[in-house]
Amino acid sequence: MAALGSMILAFGLYNIHSFSKVTEGGILGLELLFDHWFNISPAVSGLIMNAVCYAVGLALLGSDFIVYSLISGGAFSLSYAIFELFPPIFPGIGNYPLLAAVLGAVFVGVGVGISVRSGGAPGGDDALALSLSKISRLKIEWIYFIFDVTVLGLSLTYIPLKRILFSLLSVLISSKLVGVIQRLQLPKRKPKRNK
Repeated sequence: MAALGSMILAFGLYNIHSFSKVTEGGILGLELLFDHWFNISPAVSGLIMNAVCYAVGLALLGSDFIVYSLISGGAFSLSYAIFELFPPIFPGIGNYPLLAAVLGAVFVGVGVGISVRSGGAPGGDDALALSLSKISRLKIEWIYFIFDVTVLGLSLTYIPLKRILFSLLSVLISSKLVGVIQRLQLPKRKPKRNK
């Protein structure tokens, strides 16, 4: 599930956010920022930034978290690198920033939510958010939101204000989805009766 969530995330980030100029906050937004200004692929920058944040997660959340996070982070980088080999599925999505904001948020929120729920973190900001949530008792979506707004402020260096407003909508939706999926109560399976 950790790898599946990361693949969903990579698909949305590559096919929607990177071509629509509707960005994400956090490490994902920083990856797009570095891609724009320094031509560093998110497959590379994400791996480096995530390693630093995972060190914090290891200290606060334990070794099981790191195992699932390595699966998540590796699956994200590999998936993104594979998606880069192909043309975008939605090449004109930039002409519809509201659609890009909402659709991108769904891919990001569901992908990250599944990974976080499975016990891992596909990105460093996820590891950092889980760690800070544990020590501060703040809901995870608030930690995401604060970090995301900071990165969106930096993204004003290459994204017009109007697009940043769509990005803000995107991070509001994706942050909320992560929190909802993380706390989702799944029905318990009933044991089978032997006849």
